[in-house]
Amino acid sequence: MAYDLAKISMTALMQPAFDAGLALTRLDERIARSPVGAGFLERSQFTDACASLWIDGELVHLEDLVLHDATRDIRTPTHELTIARDVLRTRRRIAGQLPGWALSADGLRALRQTSEVAAVGADEVGTTGVIRAAASIGAEGEGDDGDDADDLPGVDFAAIDATLTRSSAAIEDATRPGGRATASRPEKDPLVYDLDWDEDERLGEWRSALRQTEDLPAMLQAIVALDAWNELSVLQHAPWLGRLLAASILREAGITTGAHLAAINLGLKTIPVDRRRHRDRETRLLAIAQGFLAAAEIGLKEHDRLTLAKIMMDRKLDGRRTSSKLPELVELVMAKPLVSAGMVAKTLDVTPQAARRIVLDLGLREMTGRGRFRAWGVV
Repeated sequence: MAYDLAKISMTALMQPAFDAGLALTRLDERIARSPVGAGFLERSQFTDACASLWIDGELVHLEDLVLHDATRDIRTPTHELTIARDVLRTRRRIAGQLPGWALSADGLRALRQTSEVAAVGADEVGTTGVIRAAASIGAEGEGDDGDDADDLPGVDFAAIDATLTRSSAAIEDATRPGGRATASRPEKDPLVYDLDWDEDERLGEWRSALRQTEDLPAMLQAIVALDAWNELSVLQHAPWLGRLLAASILREAGITTGAHLAAINLGLKTIPVDRRRHRDRETRLLAIAQGFLAAAEIGLKEHDRLTLAKIMMDRKLDGRRTSSKLPELVELVMAKPLVSAGMVAKTLDVTPQAARRIVLDLGLREMTGRGRFRAWGVV
C-alpha cells in the first residue's frame, strides 16, 4: 500500500497552509521574546500530550499527568496515563535534540523502539502501580485532613518499572539464539501485535512519501506527512508519534525554532473527527491545515492569558521581603499547568502547611474542586 502524491491537488491547500505557517511563525516570534516563553513551552508539553490521547480516543486529565510527571500521584496510574507520560517524555526528548534528529534514521529508530517498549510495558506499569498506590493511600489514614499524600517522598515507581521493562527486553533480545541482537526486529507477542503488520515496510513507504515532498513548502510537507502516517498506519501502538514527527518537520524548517515543538494536537482536537478521518484525501488535508492554524490561534490566546496572569501576580510581590518565597512560587505556577502542595513544598523547600499558606497568599485558583488532594493554577 503506497501513498501516491501525484493525485493530490495542492491548489486548495496553498492558502490554508500559508495562513497556518504565518500564524505559527507569529506565535514562535512572540514566545522567543516573551518573559513567559519558557513557562508557555513547558505548559504546552502537558496540554499537547493530553490532547494527543484525546485524538486517539482516550481521556487523560491534565492534573493527573502533571502530578504523575512530578511523582506526586494521588491515584493508581492508568494505562492511558502511562501512554500520555510517554508522549510527554517523547516531546521533551525531541525538543531537546537538534531540529533534524527526529526525522533522521537514528532518531526514527530510537523513537520507534521507545514507543514499542512503552506499548508492551504500559500494562505492567499500571499493574504494579495498583499495589504501590494502594499502599501509599493506605499509609495516609482515613481520618487525616488536608493533602497528606503530598507529604510522602516522591519516588517515580512507573519510571523504574519502565526502565526494568526496557532492560529485560534488551537482555532478552541480545541473548536470543542467532548470535547477535536484533533490536530493530524483535520477536513480538501475538497477543499484543498483529504479526502480519509489517512496520518496517510501512515506515519505508512513509519515508518514501516524505522524500517526494522535499520540493514543497514546509507546511505542506508536514500536512502531507501527517496524512500519510495516518493512512499507512505505520506503528500499531503509537499513532501519536506521527503528529510529533509532523511538528518536527516544522521545527527543522525554521517555522518554529529552538525548543518550540508546535502543539499541533491542541489544534487537531478542535477539528471534527469525521473530517480528520474522511475518505476524501483533500478533505483530510484541509482539516489538518485548519488544525495547524487552530493550534497557532490557541497558542496565541494562551500566551496572552499567561502574560496577563504574570503581570497580576508580579503586582502582589511589591513590598515583599527579599526572603519571601512568593517569587519562586510565581515561577513554578507559570511553568506548570497545576501545582499541588507537595510540588510547592518540594520546589520551595517548605513544609506542606507553609506551601498551602503561600498559595493562598498568591491568590491561585483551586482547579480540582476537591477538599483533599487539591491542585492550583493561574486563573
